[in-house]
Amino acid sequence: MAALFPPRATKWGRGVLIGGGLALLLVPVAAMAWVRTSWARGEHIVVQQPIPFSHALHAGTFAIDCRFCHSEVEWSANAGMPPTDRCVTCHTPLWRSTAVLTPVRTSLATGTPIPWRRVTQLPAFVYFNHAMHVSNGVACATCHGDVAHMTVVRQVVPLTMQWCVDCHRDPWPHLPSQPAAVTVVASQASSLPTARTGLIAEYRIHQFTNCTTCHR
Repeated sequence: MAALFPPRATKWGRGVLIGGGLALLLVPVAAMAWVRTSWARGEHIVVQQPIPFSHALHAGTFAIDCRFCHSEVEWSANAGMPPTDRCVTCHTPLWRSTAVLTPVRTSLATGTPIPWRRVTQLPAFVYFNHAMHVSNGVACATCHGDVAHMTVVRQVVPLTMQWCVDCHRDPWPHLPSQPAAVTVVASQASSLPTARTGLIAEYRIHQFTNCTTCHR
């Protein structure tokens, strides 16, 4: 009686079992490695906007305060985007008539906001309050990078849970805009530990490491 399966079937079967086992092992490892890369986190990815708005020109050359455009950042969880009529107050009618500002003219005529695209995006299950951070001395550049030198804004920090928690555990290096009184005290080497402890205690930043702080 002829064999039901050819001799090479055994090799095939062993190959399938070994390959399947390796796949079950390597796929999770590869996925865990991928999510730890800057590409998976969205770092350095260029987001094309409907208008080539240059932060280097506005925030850098003209030194326009971030809060002029993102006016909700000091009192709201969201930083907010400027209405179109605020954009045109700085530009002459001649400049507004250029082709590059066609979306601005369309927005004004139709009352439809300019469809700006988000650059920094946290997962939906993460709660972040801009006002809480900005009003407590955290500079915009801490999370958004030096946008005053970016022609095209991009994400430059990981924004992972570990990155956020590390900042809450040791916030001092991330507070470049401390209150003036604290800065004066901190300039004295002998008072630095006291100033650091006092600032962290005053804002209770080191206490916000509970899961419910960001996952509500």
